[in-house]
This record gives sequence, structure tokens and C-alpha cells, in this order.
Amino acid sequence: MTVVGNNALICRPQSESCCASMKLGVLKLPACNCKAKSLGFHITGTEVKTTFLPPVRKTETSRTVHINGKSASSHQPGYNSNDEISAIDFSGFSGKSIPLTSTNGNSTNIVWHKCSVEKSDRQELLQQRGCVIWITGLSGSGKSTVACALGRGLHARGKLTYILDGDNVRHGLNRDLSFAAEDRAENIRRIGEVAKLFVDAGVICIASLISPYREERDACRASLPEGDFIEVFMDVPLHVCEARDPKGLYKLARAGKIKGSICYLGISSFCD
Repeated sequence: MTVVGNNALICRPQSESCCASMKLGVLKLPACNCKAKSLGFHITGTEVKTTFLPPVRKTETSRTVHINGKSASSHQPGYNSNDEISAIDFSGFSGKSIPLTSTNGNSTNIVWHKCSVEKSDRQELLQQRGCVIWITGLSGSGKSTVACALGRGLHARGKLTYILDGDNVRHGLNRDLSFAAEDRAENIRRIGEVAKLFVDAGVICIASLISPYREERDACRASLPEGDFIEVFMDVPLHVCEARDPKGLYKLARAGKIKGSICYLGISSFCD
């Protein structure tokens, strides 16, 4: 007998223990009415149906397909996908709609699930517009200091913010990344993706990190709707930053102890 809460729904006789279907891990159980009807279940022979699913299915049919970052109408109610759409063949799938999956980078068989509470709903709740304020500049230019001051000022005005500081993120999410060129690029990409999630949540995200390459910053900007990415360059002279040198990076770089740091720290020039 199967029990849901304190209510018995399905009874299984002992004779079924030898059923061939058990070898496949499948049980076809005769049902007894018990209190099933009171719980919204309808039992006919060996089939159990519920009235719970239609309301859920109705809400799930309102969805949007996201292809290359743009929304489009779905021809398969109840499912979403990105690029390279392919249908999964489900043997014995009871519904008329077939789930559609997509491939994105190295991720395969994934489905974009669109929920009824959207960005506009969250922004209305917070009474603000989510956006990214991306503060970039040389090491020692004051990015983190300005980010914290800005966050404090917006908080005092009743605005919800979150700061993604380059060093702070490397304490957790990006702790597996080195300062090699490819890892620096991945560091920017990940922060951009996290910032995008904050924007979708309706939060004002303040990102402060060196990010010297225009291509990488533009990639983060392109992932957001127009106007949701605000870039701020800390225009502080190199000699001032080097005089501060809070982490001693300039001293190490000039001594040749930080490989590949000349461009990244901006000792030659801030790279675009």
C-alpha cells in the first residue's frame, strides 16, 4: 500500500510480487478508492489520474523560446529551448508536447524554463531598475573604494545593491582561476554572468575589477539589454596608482616576478 500523508491511495496484492514487470522495475498496481477522490484522484482499473495536473499544465504552457539571447514564440507548449533544438524521443510519453532540448557551449540536453514571475515583476517589487555599474581601471585606482561608497549611498536611498569585487570573487566562485591570460578572461566572463543574474533579479550590481580588455567588457555589455550596463573608468594616472600600490603588484611586476603582468596592470598603458 502506498501512503500519501495519512491517506492510503493504492493497494498492492502479494501475488504481484512475481509479476514480470517487476523485473523491469515497473509495477502496475490495481487501485482501491480509499480516500483518493477526496484528494483529487480518479481511479479506473489500474490507472490513477489526478485533477492536480491541468492547472499546472495551463500555467506551464505560457513560455518563450530563447534563441541566441532573443525571445521567440514556442511551437511546443510547455517547453523552452535555446539554439540547436532537437526533440527527445520519450517512449510512452503521455503528453502530446515533446520536451525540446538545446546545446549551449559544452552543455547539452538543456531546457530553458521560463517562470511566471519575471524581471519586471521583481523590479516592481523592489521599486528600482536592475543594472550593472562596471567600474574598471588600473590596480590601485580606487575601484573598490568607489564601489563601496556608491553601494553605501544607494543603500541610504533605499536601493538594493550588491558589489562584485574582483578580489572578493576569487575567494570563492573563481578561486580555481589563476592569473594566466585564459583564466583572467574566464574570471571576467563569470563575473559578467553573475552580474547578469543580479540584473534579472532587479538588483543594482556594482562590479569593480581591473578588466583591461575592451573585448571582454563589451562581451559582458552585449549579454544585457541596452542601457543595463554602465561602464565607469577610473581615470587615475599610473604614477599615482603605482605610488599607492596597495598590494605591492607594481613593485613585483617591475621586478619581473609577475609573469605577463605588464599589460594587465597597465604599466605600459591600459589595454583596449
